Amino acid sequence: MAADAFIDLLNAQIGHEFAAHQQYVACAIYFDELTMPQTAQLFFDQAGEERDHAMMMVRYLLDADAPVKIPGIAAPITDFSDVVAPVALALEQEKRVTEQINQLTAVARQHNDFASDQFMQWFIKEQVEEVSKMSDLLAVVRRSAHDVEQIEDYVLREVKPEGTDPMAPAIAGAAG
Repeated sequence: MAADAFIDLLNAQIGHEFAAHQQYVACAIYFDELTMPQTAQLFFDQAGEERDHAMMMVRYLLDADAPVKIPGIAAPITDFSDVVAPVALALEQEKRVTEQINQLTAVARQHNDFASDQFMQWFIKEQVEEVSKMSDLLAVVRRSAHDVEQIEDYVLREVKPEGTDPMAPAIAGAAG
């Protein structure tokens, strides 16, 4: 059985993941409206990943016979001053999520909740990748803020969609 403190934090994290999903959709819409289809698709893909992360957490709680409580979330930021702003926001969001994931892992360990600790290991690896991706993108966007073609070229050339990870936790509601 998962520790009560872990269950509470994981339920809160589900909300953070859904909020990240909506924020990435808002970023994608911003870039789509600027006719930056590569960057828009990157953020639409990121949105899908965040939703999947939330549903992985839901599946874990269901499998652990723990209560699932989906929290409400605030509206995403939708107004951006320039092409740098949504990427900077995304990097800060990923850094914040990394702190939240680390806190979840720490709580699992404090309570000798070995199953929950093991569950969180995939998310730790995932956050290293996400922070790196957004950090690199932010460097490119800052350098090329007045040349959206360079940004689009970078995303097309360097940012590849993630394949299926066989080590990823199960996603609630996913077929197969």
